[in-house]
Amino acid sequence: MHIELDERTRTLLTAAARYFDAHNVPAWATGGFLRDSLLEREPRDIDVTVAGDPLDLGPALARELDAHFVVLDRDRRHTRLVLRGDTTVHLDLTPLRAADIEADLHLRDYTIDALATTLAEAATGDITLIDPTGGKSDLAAGLVRVIAEQRLLDDPLRLLRGPRIAAQLNFEIEEATVDLIHQHAALIATPALERQREELMRIFATDTAGRGLHLLDDLALLPHVLPEMEITRGIEQPKEHYYDVLGHSFAAVSCLDFLLGDEEPPNAVAAQLWNELWSQLEWCEGLPEYLREEVAPGTPRRALLKFCAFLHDIGKPETKSFQEDGRMRFFGHHNVGAEIATKAMRRLRFSSREIAIVRAMIQAHLRPVQLGEHGAPTSKAIYKFFRDTGEAGIETLLLSLGDHLGSVGPRVNIEGFQRHVAVISHILHERFEGNVITTPAKLISGEEIMAAFDLTPGPLVGRLLEAVREAQAIGDVTDADGALALARSRLETERQAVEAGAA
Repeated sequence: MHIELDERTRTLLTAAARYFDAHNVPAWATGGFLRDSLLEREPRDIDVTVAGDPLDLGPALARELDAHFVVLDRDRRHTRLVLRGDTTVHLDLTPLRAADIEADLHLRDYTIDALATTLAEAATGDITLIDPTGGKSDLAAGLVRVIAEQRLLDDPLRLLRGPRIAAQLNFEIEEATVDLIHQHAALIATPALERQREELMRIFATDTAGRGLHLLDDLALLPHVLPEMEITRGIEQPKEHYYDVLGHSFAAVSCLDFLLGDEEPPNAVAAQLWNELWSQLEWCEGLPEYLREEVAPGTPRRALLKFCAFLHDIGKPETKSFQEDGRMRFFGHHNVGAEIATKAMRRLRFSSREIAIVRAMIQAHLRPVQLGEHGAPTSKAIYKFFRDTGEAGIETLLLSLGDHLGSVGPRVNIEGFQRHVAVISHILHERFEGNVITTPAKLISGEEIMAAFDLTPGPLVGRLLEAVREAQAIGDVTDADGALALARSRLETERQAVEAGAA
């Protein structure tokens, strides 16, 4: 049997095989690396099982490969080698847990990950497959099948791994496995929250995250992994919305799946929407690469964007009200939702950077539509948008597209979507190609303003500085003298307003 390897992977495998052979340590390529190679998918992580202790073997191998050595799980003796200057590929080392490799594979969770070949053979590409549980047949059938019920009980995180793998590979989960996962779903609350988060975000990193979320829901896992979302289930929305709040959240993620995909989707309507988006944003060449950037290890921006799309309306149940005319409203749901999402992300041990990005997106997710309500937004409005959203600005614009499509559902109007994309394109063009400066250089300091106008520290000084930054961002102020003159004019306006109020 043959697997295709790129030169970088082949070189890395050869070096690792040579190292273990020199130390008389049997080693095998296993798990997801072998599975993905057999499926002709580009593997990210190279899984290696060694008949030794990775905590002892890893540091010396890391030095030989010029890699960073990371301990992933000291108790399980799982380690990782990350190549210096190339974080796109990892070498993950795990210890042999049984007398031989076949017995070790029987201890794994799903058949399609219970595959192995010697590391030396893997390096050549010509392999003898070790497959004691029928994984090759399940690969061919597109099935995720658990090896034994006990494997799920040994490590309940595997309950989440099953649907994650199914989403990742676009496979089906075998019927008996579905029953077992559903039966033991409550156990998913047992593993460390960091491990739950990692599996969850690997679902959002796929191009079928919406399907993955539906799988979690069908398997009764979602209420245990993201219990905060349960309040949105069955919450009706105004007639303009096709779905209830939870259904809308699922739909928003599914829409971003195909909108942000690298290839035109097979569905005709989705293909039309995808082409509309990327034809209007054709000038923005670096956008796909930007969305692949990692904001945390293993979490690209587009995965965090889809995660936010799922949570963006989580504040609606708490803010739902009816006006005298019977109209349903959700006043302030963006602020309430940002608070709920922040607490949920802290519970799941997200980084402070990830939390800040999602919080900013939820707080501002209504603004892109509001910016385009009365024609092309002004330079000042665009400056304020990027000032307030910071690092989350681009993602917030794209979130609004998923939000739009997730609201109208199958009643999508192509012309309406075209107008929405045109607004997004205009805002991005002004930000990157136009005259809007989102982080203007400092022309004048607070101390200089206080000295010039005999002011004491306080909010007034901050407002004058922001007025200067706004004018500078749209090109109305270009030097220190102009900044001082604007501050003087704005100060006079503020004083007149105070005097008028006192009268």
